[in-house]
Amino acid sequence: MSEVNTILVVDDDQSIVELLRDFLENDNFHVITACDSAEAWALFQQSSIHCIILDIMMPGQNGFDLCRQIRAESNIPILFLSARSDDVDKIRGLTLGGDDYIVKSASPVEIVARVKAVLRRSFSQKQMDGRILDYGRIKLNLSTREVIVEGKKVDLTPREYELLRLFVEYPRHVFSYEQLLAKFWDGVGDKHTIRVHLSRLREKIESDPNHPQFLVNVWGVGYRFEGG
Repeated sequence: MSEVNTILVVDDDQSIVELLRDFLENDNFHVITACDSAEAWALFQQSSIHCIILDIMMPGQNGFDLCRQIRAESNIPILFLSARSDDVDKIRGLTLGGDDYIVKSASPVEIVARVKAVLRRSFSQKQMDGRILDYGRIKLNLSTREVIVEGKKVDLTPREYELLRLFVEYPRHVFSYEQLLAKFWDGVGDKHTIRVHLSRLREKIESDPNHPQFLVNVWGVGYRFEGG
């Protein structure tokens, strides 16, 4: 990636903001900061931002609500940063469209590495060729990143699109939880992470998410795509 990527860091703890700024700028990122959701929303609308590191508990509107607001307009990568490590917050953050969930006890070096990982994935998405993956009921245009299900366009987050493209490119191939974590989350996470994203994806592409026709669970192993 030759361009300088702009990272928006949103946190009301100035010491965390300054620490992340130092480490991100040391890796040649351009960093802008906000201390609350209102300021972050204004910067999001005014600036060209490539990734957001978003605190959850802040004065006024919390990070979950801001994520929901941003997701209504953009698929920009969002990494939640929280002092809480419980699964409830993690699952909620991922369900709302977060691309990653990082506990504040993580080192700044790890956080920068997670930012780089999500940006690499975002960058690779732009290198699509012009193929159209057509399975009749579901189509993916790799050039425009459009997903058509039963003749209707479906809007997906970057992570959802990445997951679906992988499955569609390898129909009936079973991908294990471990393989999916390694490819999309650099091995950081657990089965909950996969299940939340696949559940959200199913809600968008399946006529009956409880009885999926496309993304089928292989009990105890992982998932496969049925494209017929």
